[in-house]
Amino acid sequence: MTGTDQSADSTGTESTVVVGYSAKPEGRAALARGIAMARLSGAKIVIVHTAPDDDAPDVRAQLDASGLAYDIHQAPDVLDPAEELIKVSEASADAMIVIGLRRRSPVGKLLLGSNAQRILLDASCPVLAVKAE
Repeated sequence: MTGTDQSADSTGTESTVVVGYSAKPEGRAALARGIAMARLSGAKIVIVHTAPDDDAPDVRAQLDASGLAYDIHQAPDVLDPAEELIKVSEASADAMIVIGLRRRSPVGKLLLGSNAQRILLDASCPVLAVKAE
């Protein structure tokens, strides 16, 4: 699905903010920060919807209200959301990934979720990890 017209930066390369979204607090935090980052940079935003959730219309309404150019990409392989986010980010020469992290216990902080860790280690672009409220 696509929103408003796409924009390119002064070099002709389109900046893209790729957001890993699910209908969980960490997914909503990533979406909010992704919208803010796209507004600051004038980038297009691509939402990689990594789970079959029923709130896609709410996400679309939030993106329409933002006025940003956007795409919503339903990940075909919900078992490997990290790979899907990395693949989508590689489609743009100037991409940034935004992911949400859930709060963890002191012991849990020693371990990072496997998807988040894989994105942080394997993505060839900058990655912003945000905590859910």
